[in-house]
Amino acid sequence: MASKIYADAASALEGLLFDGMTIASGGFGLCGLPERLLDAIRDAGTKELTFVSNNAGIDGEGIGKLLRTKQVRKMISSYVGENKEFERQYLAGELEVEFTPQGTLAERLRAGGAGIPGFYTKTGVGTLVAEGKEVKRFDGEDYILERGIRADLAIIKGWKADEAGNLIFRKTARNFNAPAATSGRICVAEVEEIVPVGSLEPDSIHLPGIYVKRLILGAPYDKRIEFRTTRPREAA
Repeated sequence: MASKIYADAASALEGLLFDGMTIASGGFGLCGLPERLLDAIRDAGTKELTFVSNNAGIDGEGIGKLLRTKQVRKMISSYVGENKEFERQYLAGELEVEFTPQGTLAERLRAGGAGIPGFYTKTGVGTLVAEGKEVKRFDGEDYILERGIRADLAIIKGWKADEAGNLIFRKTARNFNAPAATSGRICVAEVEEIVPVGSLEPDSIHLPGIYVKRLILGAPYDKRIEFRTTRPREAA
């Protein structure tokens, strides 16, 4: 079996990037972001991108880096705060935003990865979210049709993987990474540690290696804190 391990993010993305593509990116705030892969996409200069992600990071971090370089055309997101450049571009008409409720976004990614083209949900009924969408009644209740998402590429961050790409996430860093991975036609993962095949307990694997086509070792990482909150120092 050909090795899935690449030397760095740039080589792992070689031949996969093109202008106008759709990329599903894992992460929640600054937790579980595929930082090395996002940097490589920025450095490649790929433009007119549609990103599917819970949010766009913050100014200068995560997808926020690609917003600053004007490489993102559209965001499909569930949270749009904490990023002034995101706000500026949207209000200026420079960035298209498809706002999607958080649970719906997770299910759209999961459905796309499972080969399900659409599903009905009560979330968003009677709101702006429902505009232009099919409404159907089940047991006397209205539901709206949401489409599954299939991305050209998925980029994710894991904790530990074996050489076959079987992968474990660490605690809340699991977040959107697993559904994003399955929604991509090709998934590239960065992890903090790569171990030999057979080293991972099978029942502990969160994402089977069949979903991971390319893999890089991204460590070391710096721990970034989105909002640093401290108590006032007490007087001696």
